[in-house]
This record gives sequence, structure tokens and C-alpha cells, in this order.
Amino acid sequence: MSQIKVLIVDASVVLRRLLTNVLDGDAALEVVGTAPNGKIALAKISQVKPDLIVLDVEMPEMEGWETLAAIQKQHNHIPIIIFTALTELVAVTTLNGMGLGAAHYVAKPQNMKANEEALEYIHNLLIPKIKAFLNGNRSLKLDIKSSENNNILTAQLPNKSHFIASNLAVNIRSQVEIVVIGASTGGPNALETVLHGLPANFPVPIVIVQHMPPVFTKRLADRLTQKCKIRVEEAVTGVIVEPGVAWIAPGDYHIVLEKQGFGVRIRTHQEARENSCRPAVDVLFRSTAKIYGAGVLGVVLTGMGQDGLLGCQNIGEAGGKIIVQDEASSVVWGMPGSVVNSGFADRVVSLQDMAREIIDRVISH
Repeated sequence: MSQIKVLIVDASVVLRRLLTNVLDGDAALEVVGTAPNGKIALAKISQVKPDLIVLDVEMPEMEGWETLAAIQKQHNHIPIIIFTALTELVAVTTLNGMGLGAAHYVAKPQNMKANEEALEYIHNLLIPKIKAFLNGNRSLKLDIKSSENNNILTAQLPNKSHFIASNLAVNIRSQVEIVVIGASTGGPNALETVLHGLPANFPVPIVIVQHMPPVFTKRLADRLTQKCKIRVEEAVTGVIVEPGVAWIAPGDYHIVLEKQGFGVRIRTHQEARENSCRPAVDVLFRSTAKIYGAGVLGVVLTGMGQDGLLGCQNIGEAGGKIIVQDEASSVVWGMPGSVVNSGFADRVVSLQDMAREIIDRVISH
């Protein structure tokens, strides 16, 4: 496979050089250009024809969101990863900017002066995002075709739901006791659409893993609470899950559920990353399946990579059900696509139909 061509846009000459050295050190990547601001970046895109752009949002002359909007207008086929400092203000503006089409977001290393730490951080977090986003998209197109030949998928019908028989799901029609959701790239907007469609008296708890750095998850929870009927909170260790409330795993912390007495409590921890992620969807889904068994309804929304795949297998083996977002409405069909191609999905649903599908399954059971 040819190298992934990357354009770096950042005001800092030190960071541009650092990123170039790290990315060029990977045989799968090639930095084809750098730019100190948006105006220069826009001029370079046609020249270097990048596969992906790494973009800071704090720049002079033409700030990041203006640049992002211009790129999406002129070159909307090019995915963008926001690579920026981690602050409260940036978290708010980044969430606002997700609707402009940013592919993903990675926080810059907090200690740029510690060169070895910064190099390791970029290598371990940014490079996997770049590869997963582009290589994941390419490979999924091939996987879908091979899956159709094996009768795993029916014909793709954009914006329509279709049934997919799970290889592992136990045929038990139990009361849905909890909804768990996993999302990554494109997730903030997808979560807003889904949660906005749920009533304030939703009868079961909801627990969410959205791949996001610290600070961002609290801002996302606040944003969703303002826009949705149900209450959305950043998860805290020791809280008892309750109906009508959604909890989001805090950035850089895994979230698990644990049975304590007559209730189920949340615990967050910082054990090793899974699928290069913390929080990881697999961690949440695995712990939920152990406690609730057939009472789990798992939901996999848009996102790159395969986080959540093994967790869906755990839920299916315990008798729970899995619904995933369809390709047509996903920003990236990596996470949901991997679940479908592995045969663990019970239904594929468009984003606009997802809230109704969840409500029907929770109430009808």
C-alpha cells in the first residue's frame, strides 16, 4: 500500500519539525508539506495533494476553525485531525467545530519541553489515529464485499434499517436493563442526535464511551445536557447508575460497572490502554455484560478502528443485543463496520432512526 501523505498545519516551527520527524520516521507515512497558518495551508493543498491534514486550531492570520471550514468547502474529501493544546476554551471551540467536519482530535503533549516524552506521545497516539482512519476506511470497503459473498450482509440500503443475524446471540428475550454506547470519530454529533431523541423519563441507565481527551468529555456532557431531555454527566467513581441519566467516561479513564449491594456503581481507572484507547469501549462493554447479561443493549456509533468489537462479542455471548450505525450516516464506518463484518450485530440502523430503535427495544421487551 502506498504511503499516507500528510500535511501539517501549525504555527509553531518547533512542533512542525517535531511532527515531521516522527511521522516521516514511520514507513507508512510521508509528510508532504507543512504550513504555519491557514492561508498557506490552503495554497499548499493543491500542490502537495495530501491524504490527511493535521491541523492546530490556534493560529495567527487565519485561525483553525476558519481554515477547517475553508478546507471542507474546497477539499471536502480530505480528512482532518485536530491536533491542539488541551484547554477549557479549546475544548468548547473544538466541540463546536466538530460539525464543520473535523475527522478526529488529539490533544498536544502537555510537556513539549520534555522531548522524549513528546516524541513517544506523538508516536503512540497520533500515528495510530492517522493509520486507523485512512487504512481502516480502505480495508472496510474490501471487507464489505467479501462479507456479502458470505451472506453476512444483505444489500446496503442507505438510511434504512436491516436485520443481521448474530452468530453468538442467545435467543433470550429479556428486559433491557441498561444501554451502553461506544463512539469515536463523528461521535459528538451522533450522540447529540441519539440522546436528543430519548425522553426525559427514559426507563434505564445509559453509559457512554466517547474517545476524547480530558476536559473535552466534561464539556461534551454539559453540551448534551443543554440540548437533550435526559441528563448527561461525566462519570465519577462511586456513583450509582439510575434510569434517565447518561454517564460519559472521562477522558483518559476507562469506565467499568460493578455490582455493590442492591445497586450498580461506576468505577473509573487508568489501567493499560486497549485498542490504543483510554477510555476504551471494550472495557465498558465487557464489564456490563458480566453484570447485566442478556439485559444489555449495546450501541456502536461512528468511529475509526475496531474498539468495541470484542466487547460486542462479550455482550452477544451473554445474550444481550447489539445495534450499530449504518455506513451511509457514519463519518467513519470503522467501529460499526467491524462489528457488522464479524457477525455480532443484530441490526444496522441509520443515525436518524437510532433513538427510535433504542426506545422500541427498551420498551417492547
